[in-house]
Amino acid sequence: MPSKPLNLLFLGIDSLRADHMSCYGYRRHTTPVMDRIAAQGVLFDNAYSAYIPTTPGYSSMLTGMDVMSTQMVALGPKGPLDPKYPTLPEILHDAGYVSSCVGFDGGFYRGFDKYAGFEAWLSWEDRPARKAENLNEVAIPLLDEMAGSGQPFFLFLRHMDPHSPYLAPPPFDTMFYSGDPCDPSKNSMKPVFDFAPFAEFLASWMPPGITDIEYVIAAYDAELAYMDACIARIFTRLEELGVADNTLIVITSDHGETLADHDCYFDHHGLYEPTLHIPLIFHKPGLLPQGRRSQAYTLQEDMVPTVLDMLGLKKSLKANKFDGKSNLGVIRGETPTHRSEFYITECTWMRKRGWRTPEWKFFEALEPDFHGKPSVELYNLITDPEEYNNLADKEPAIVETLRARMNAWVAGRMKETGKGDPILDYEIGLGARIGSIATAKKLQQR
Repeated sequence: MPSKPLNLLFLGIDSLRADHMSCYGYRRHTTPVMDRIAAQGVLFDNAYSAYIPTTPGYSSMLTGMDVMSTQMVALGPKGPLDPKYPTLPEILHDAGYVSSCVGFDGGFYRGFDKYAGFEAWLSWEDRPARKAENLNEVAIPLLDEMAGSGQPFFLFLRHMDPHSPYLAPPPFDTMFYSGDPCDPSKNSMKPVFDFAPFAEFLASWMPPGITDIEYVIAAYDAELAYMDACIARIFTRLEELGVADNTLIVITSDHGETLADHDCYFDHHGLYEPTLHIPLIFHKPGLLPQGRRSQAYTLQEDMVPTVLDMLGLKKSLKANKFDGKSNLGVIRGETPTHRSEFYITECTWMRKRGWRTPEWKFFEALEPDFHGKPSVELYNLITDPEEYNNLADKEPAIVETLRARMNAWVAGRMKETGKGDPILDYEIGLGARIGSIATAKKLQQR
């Protein structure tokens, strides 16, 4: 364990799509501040959110347990987190840490000493949305207080900027777009508004009369650039307080975001790569190598054991049983990867489950969905990384092989946990609607 306990700054950003960050090779320079942190630390190229959307993602992230243990498979859970699984703030509290959470209240993700919220839901008429500045206004005083407490601290920040609505303030709002969003010669927004379940919500925060879908994609990128600039203030404050050199920084997300992909416009449903693939960056010079990119596969349940290992809390690591595995040995080259294939689920707007390997992704619907998509989908991720060529009918043997692996894993986990398969406890139907900004905000509250 380090001679002086390390602090933990954890950026658990909502809806951050890895392939729209410049450190992951995106064509636009969206995240220069986080790029610098990645260049000085360790970046995982194959980090995945296997259980979509928000509640399953953060539940695994903060407990080190998979979806079969947490039973959190949908945005709207049927009960609280199982108290027999301690959360990361609870474990750190027992190790002498003080903690604060910005972005959730204390009703669900238990264990933090303090909770704070901030405004993140605005309509087009109320723009701009200064989400990251609003977060900073409550986060920095909490950081100051904890840094002066004489105890190691854990600050968890749930930035909401990449989550719709995308309404970044100037000059970021036009950073990546110079055209006319209402150009009458464009018609790419028609299918977006033709999708009735999301039409009201999307129209409430987009320019009236918008015709160009590229404007909305640029608006998402603008949110990343704005948030990134505001995150710099958090890092600067660490330096001003004299704690930067003794703080482990983690940057990740609960899930990605679909933009113009697969007809799942500007949301995070669909078991496609834009939603499953997330960023993961660790930064602590002296403890972790600088400029390392890992190709190991990692899931959110690996987070808690990895963080405890990095913080040097071996006793806490041994005292708790996690479904996930520490990636510290992976970073040090002692282990190539803890897995190469894994179970995937979504259960909020569509109810589906599947199995992903480095080459193949299979998933099947447990009921018809409101997009009218095929009941079974199979993609070759090597030859078709954007997943537009469904091979389910052409490769039935591969479908059956992957389905068998999925079913065997589920059956095994049910036996190990003594719990049922949570996705079977839901029925979504075809009448789901997101509604207004106020309704969307209420859906997200935890």
